[in-house]
Amino acid sequence: MSLVELARFGTRVEADLARLALESEGIPAMIMDAEANSFFGGGGLIAVRLMVLDEDVEEAAEILAEDRSA
Repeated sequence: MSLVELARFGTRVEADLARLALESEGIPAMIMDAEANSFFGGGGLIAVRLMVLDEDVEEAAEILAEDRSA
């Protein structure tokens, strides 16, 4: 089991909303680089990365795609 990047976001808020959507479906997720993003003003210079376990990546991608289309 290893972590893989599922998506990148311009702000921590967007990444956290995606993380919460996944966790509500039982998929553990974490965000990385949120502090670096905040340091540079959250303007997207450093993306906030959403990470999931490699075994969950396909299901997680489907959940995010459904969430974005809603």
